[in-house]
Amino acid sequence: MTMAENKDEKVLNVPHLRFPEFSGEWKKVRLGDNCNIQMCKRIMAAQTNTDRGVPFFKIGTIGGKADAYISKELFDEYKAKYPFPHKGEVMITCAGTVGKCIIYNGKDSYYQDSNIVWIDNPNEIISNDFLYHLLCKVNWSHLNSTTIVRIYNDDLRNLKLYIPQHDEQKKITHLLSLINERIATQNKIIEDLKLLKSAISLNVLHSDTWEQFKIKDIAQIGRGRVISSIEISQQKSPTYPVYSSQTSNDGIMGYLDDYMFEGEYISWTTDGANAGTVFYRNGKFNCTNVCGLLKLIKGFDTHFVSLVLAEATKEYVSINLANPKLMNNTMGNIQIRLPKLEEQKRISIVFRVLQRLWTIHNSLLTEYIKQKQYLLSQMFI
Repeated sequence: MTMAENKDEKVLNVPHLRFPEFSGEWKKVRLGDNCNIQMCKRIMAAQTNTDRGVPFFKIGTIGGKADAYISKELFDEYKAKYPFPHKGEVMITCAGTVGKCIIYNGKDSYYQDSNIVWIDNPNEIISNDFLYHLLCKVNWSHLNSTTIVRIYNDDLRNLKLYIPQHDEQKKITHLLSLINERIATQNKIIEDLKLLKSAISLNVLHSDTWEQFKIKDIAQIGRGRVISSIEISQQKSPTYPVYSSQTSNDGIMGYLDDYMFEGEYISWTTDGANAGTVFYRNGKFNCTNVCGLLKLIKGFDTHFVSLVLAEATKEYVSINLANPKLMNNTMGNIQIRLPKLEEQKRISIVFRVLQRLWTIHNSLLTEYIKQKQYLLSQMFI
């Protein structure tokens, strides 16, 4: 697919990246001159239930799974009497997480008035698909001179947009739809791998015939040291990861010039909301003081034990405290069942393969998302 860059020194109303068969400036339009802003009829709390009927979406559930429903009779009545979106029209949240956009799929569903609106678009000047991508690009947090916490109808009506002819709109949205399909496929693959791992875990990580061990009998128990963000910022050649209590980014909070530990270990979060979360570690690394460490004795596969332990720690976390904890003494008394070493290794291989597949597909997902973000930044004004 060939793209042409806009290298003209003049300031033109054209994007930086463009299909070569198109030329000419894009047209600047006011959204309210071409579209109407609509909302559903108000639904009262007493008219909803939590388990049956037509999904009723609010700002926190739109684009996901509804947690409230209305009767089919009420839905049919309101759909006939009051404004209701057409399939393909763009819906947008105006409160809470402002600016979240979806395209209405035409299925029976109802939406919270004023907090969720849709763009009643005749498709004469701008297609719904192109409008969706334009609205997704808007920096809603600074729509006006002040930080915005709500989008009002006039904010939408007065929104200035640049649009090309329909043929160019169609080609741009087709390209982005292909990337969206690829992203959706990657998400499905990753979700299927998670489900597969869970199913395998239920079948191969537990057996009453395996020998039972206390953690303190098969591992040395320790923890890291206090490592501040200031210390991390002062490193000259930060190379070795620092694992902390967080669970995002594999628990990494930064890097140091040197390392405290080397080899295979099991780490777990000792304090906070993620207390009890278990990780397998291998290599040269550092740990903070809210990160416990296990160094297994010979005769046990560290990776396999981490898998079994991850299933066991949840029930040992002290959740009655303001700050949940899983301290070293409690960890030491956790009992788990383990097979012979050779079986541990065989099962471990299966999970290592699954982890490698997950890593590969997650990396692909990240790249597709980056590609989409780049195109959105370069192919629109």
